[in-house]
Amino acid sequence: MVELVSERTPKLSALLIVQNEAHCLARCLQSVTPIADEIIMLDSGSSDATLSIAQSFGANVEVTDWPGFGPQRNRALGHARGKWVLAIDADEHVTPELAASIRAIIESTNGTANGYFIRFLATWCGKRVRFGDWAGKRHLRLFRRGYAQFSDDAVHERVICRPPTATLDGLMIHDTVASKDEAMEKCHRYARLSAQNLAAQGRGGLLPALLHSAWTLWRGFVLRGGCLDGAVGWQVAFVTAKGTWLRYRIAGELMAANRR
Repeated sequence: MVELVSERTPKLSALLIVQNEAHCLARCLQSVTPIADEIIMLDSGSSDATLSIAQSFGANVEVTDWPGFGPQRNRALGHARGKWVLAIDADEHVTPELAASIRAIIESTNGTANGYFIRFLATWCGKRVRFGDWAGKRHLRLFRRGYAQFSDDAVHERVICRPPTATLDGLMIHDTVASKDEAMEKCHRYARLSAQNLAAQGRGGLLPALLHSAWTLWRGFVLRGGCLDGAVGWQVAFVTAKGTWLRYRIAGELMAANRR
């Protein structure tokens, strides 16, 4: 990796892990370039224009293998030099209000929190998701370097941060899926990854798949008000429930294979 040359310690490092993100990467980098002193990007073998787009924004890029989400993020963290670290995905972008909040934190000399949660607004094919399982999320994404790391989970990793923590003003926009085809692809991919953990816990099979997917659909579309988003709410609830169904069915298949 070629590091940016600087006479001072960067205040903020933005971290990305990517593969074939040319369709959304520029928007993400445009939103973080004004606040980040360095952009660290680990690419696991893109075949599109991802690398050239990243380099056009001055990102420090390294091509690596793929060990899983958590380990890959920790690899990226190992390259960061900033006092603060912002973890962001290629299909996410920072709103101006959030950028101002981040800038205020990294410029402050009297802050006490080691990590900050950020509120998320998800979209489905460009339309905002206001209700249901995708709404109201917040994730810890800004933290002091040396005070946090990522869990080693292969999927659904999280930031493990030393307290205290707080929540920032502003939103991170997550363009979760750009098309129905992408939604289905992600649904199957994440289900396969998550199924391994379920199988290890002995929680797979047809009946658990039926029960959990039915509950997921009811929870997202009815209890959490996904129906108020109309067709978008139904699509989100359906693909979330299908992901649950696939996780438990694949876990059951893995358990059966292990018993042979």
